[in-house]
Amino acid sequence: MKIKITFPIAICLSGTLISFLSLESEEKRPNIIYILADDLGYGDLSCYGQQKFSTPNIDRLAKEGMLFTQHYCGCAVSAPSRSSLMTGLHTGHTPIRGNKSWKPEGNWPLPSKSFTIAEMLKTRGYVTGAFGKWGLGYIGTEGDPNKQGFDEFFGYNCQTLAHNYYPDHLWYNQQEIFLHENDNGKTGAYSADLIHKAALNFLETNSNKPFFIYYATTIPHAELSAKEEYMKMFRGKFLPEKSFKGVDNGPTYRLGPYESQLEVHAAYAAMIKELDDYVGEILKKLTELNLEKNTIVIFASDNGPHLEGGADPDYFNSNGHLRGYKRDMYEGGIRTPMLVRWPGIVKAGSTSNHISAFWDILPTFAEITGAAIPKGIDGISFLPALTGTKQNEHDYLYWEFHEQGGKMAVRMGDWKAVKLNVDTDPEGTPELYDLSKDIGETKNTASSNPLIVKKMKEIIKQEHIPSKDFPFGFETIIK
Repeated sequence: MKIKITFPIAICLSGTLISFLSLESEEKRPNIIYILADDLGYGDLSCYGQQKFSTPNIDRLAKEGMLFTQHYCGCAVSAPSRSSLMTGLHTGHTPIRGNKSWKPEGNWPLPSKSFTIAEMLKTRGYVTGAFGKWGLGYIGTEGDPNKQGFDEFFGYNCQTLAHNYYPDHLWYNQQEIFLHENDNGKTGAYSADLIHKAALNFLETNSNKPFFIYYATTIPHAELSAKEEYMKMFRGKFLPEKSFKGVDNGPTYRLGPYESQLEVHAAYAAMIKELDDYVGEILKKLTELNLEKNTIVIFASDNGPHLEGGADPDYFNSNGHLRGYKRDMYEGGIRTPMLVRWPGIVKAGSTSNHISAFWDILPTFAEITGAAIPKGIDGISFLPALTGTKQNEHDYLYWEFHEQGGKMAVRMGDWKAVKLNVDTDPEGTPELYDLSKDIGETKNTASSNPLIVKKMKEIIKQEHIPSKDFPFGFETIIK
């Protein structure tokens, strides 16, 4: 039964670190805010080289913390990337391998046996909240965020519906929140604003206990839609402008298809400006509540830049010097920004070349909070990289993408293998690139490096555990 209520809802490093983490009082356990952008490219932040617009608040995380140059998401699309993040398992092992639908609304659910970051942190006394896009299980299923360790959830359950910024409803835990301000094509309730306010409310309400906020914004994923006050800042500044004709009425309107946008370039910059302002407000709130020094803020993106809804990543150089976009196993599809700010622990203005991935977040949070690291995960903690001490390195990283015929990738040191058409050519030879000389992945060196190719194929065979729910080559309507 749908509940008709409207928003708002009443809602010296190593030594220092050891002594910090040995304290058992809840007040000393660091709060954690993990901000996950949606389809933000490696080159979309000014601290990573963006030239056409600036992101001063997000850049502040780099100025006051650490910028990672070789961080990777879990996959080249949303659901498997987030499943990898939540479980500490790469996409050869994590339960959700693709953007698969679940009726009546939402996406294929994480199974109850999954052990998520939120469940882990609750063992250490954390209150947990998820705000934004979930996409890992419909309300009431095993994958419901409230059944996966989150005390509070507000936002989109369904990835398809999260395409639209003026939806007819969002979810607050088990309650469907109708946004009548958006009835009949009106634009009274901008979803990103509502999600942001709910996250700030959670922060304020739980400021006297250790908290974990998973802030999974939908920005800047298509559709390209920004509030007029932000559009005014950028209108006419990115010429020649580009337009997109979408779905502006009819039975599927605001149910997934993207609305039209006459000013694509301005809208994209405006959306990222909105996101940057949200980050600034979070940092301001931490200062107001005297939580700044005891809160870790991490900023990342779920995959590379998209080409949907009229988006023009080449115009903005959104993937920087990397090849590929969302859905690609090339660097532009899976290498993403990561910034970590932890005053007094992480050196301000520092940079790390440590090779890390989403499945490393869970064990890192475990080591920071003193939680037990689950057995059998694929991640390793990068806490030593954060504190400037000796860091263990991965022997390799592994990815799968189950749509478009199936794709795989392995990074082993500076070598990168990309295998396409897995469904129809499972024994085919992967492409091979030397990232130390060819970061743009322009020269396939497989024919001249047979021993490296053999090793890559062995890794692929070892790391892929077949999934009956996600066979290679399956297709989906979710973008």
